[in-house]
Amino acid sequence: MKNILVTGANGQLGTEIGKIMPNAVLTDYQDLDITNADAVNKFVEKYKIDTIVNCAAYTAVDAAEDDYQNARKINVDGPRNLANTKRTIVHISTDYVFDGLPRIFDRAYRPNDSANPLSIYGWTKRMGEVAVLNQNLPFGERQSIVIRTSWLFSPYGKNFVKTMRNLGAKNSEINVVADQFGKPTYAADLATAIVQIIPQIKPYVAGIYHYANSNPWENFREMPDCSWYDFATEIMKQSKLKCIVKPITTEQYPTRAARPKYSVLDTTKIEHVFGIKIPSWKDALKRCIAEIERQ
Repeated sequence: MKNILVTGANGQLGTEIGKIMPNAVLTDYQDLDITNADAVNKFVEKYKIDTIVNCAAYTAVDAAEDDYQNARKINVDGPRNLANTKRTIVHISTDYVFDGLPRIFDRAYRPNDSANPLSIYGWTKRMGEVAVLNQNLPFGERQSIVIRTSWLFSPYGKNFVKTMRNLGAKNSEINVVADQFGKPTYAADLATAIVQIIPQIKPYVAGIYHYANSNPWENFREMPDCSWYDFATEIMKQSKLKCIVKPITTEQYPTRAARPKYSVLDTTKIEHVFGIKIPSWKDALKRCIAEIERQ
C-alpha cells in the first residue's frame, strides 16, 4: 500500500480526497509549509511518502495581481519543493493557464495546446506545472502528472455554487457573466478520478491531463457551451430558487484580473489513458446540491 500525502487537504478537492482515502497523510498549511524546502524533505522522509497529491494553491485570482510574491511562493516554489523530493506527484492546475483568445480552432483546449495565461494567478500556476514536470526523467521510477481542472465546486469552502445559492435565496434577480465559457467540475468526481489514477502512474503516462465534468450534450456535433450564466441558471433551477438570472458581459463586470473568455477543457486523454468515466456537470450539480442540503 502506498503512503500518500495530500497537501491542501482542507480545501474543496483535498476534503473530497480525504473522504475517499482516510488513511492518507492529510495536511494543510498549518501542518506542512510546502514553501519551505527543508520542512518538505523532512516530512516526506518521516512519513515515508511514496506519492504526493498537491491540492495546495493560492487561488485568489484577483488578489494575486497585487500579491505576486505569495502567489509565486505557493503556486511555484511549493510544487518545486514537492517535486524535488523525487516522489511521484499528482499536481492540480487550472484552465486559467489558457488565454481563450481566440477560441482554438473552434474546439476545446487539449493538454498539449500552448499555455498563455492572462493573470498572475494563471502564470504562477503554469510555472508550477513546469516545475513539477521538469522532475520527470525518462523511464525513471518516480513520475508525475499535472491535472488541469476548471470551475471547481463542492459542498465545502467558497465556490460558485454556494455563492449563487446564497444570492438566489436573498435576491429576486442577479446579474451573471454570459460571455465566459468553460466546464464546471465537481470536486468529488475529480477526487474519485485521482484515486483511480494513482495506481496507474507509470513513466509512459507522465505529463499533462485535463479533467472537468462533461457537457450533457457533448456527444452531439452541435455541442452547446456552458457559460457562468448557464451554470447559475441551472443552480437556481435545481435549488428550486425563484431568483431570475440576467446575462451580462465581461465588460459590465470588471475584475482586477483578466479571465479567459473560453477555457473549455478537452478530457479525451484522461478518459482513454486511465479509463476514467466522467459524469455530466448537471448530474454532478444535482449530487452536490443534495449533499449541501443534507448538511
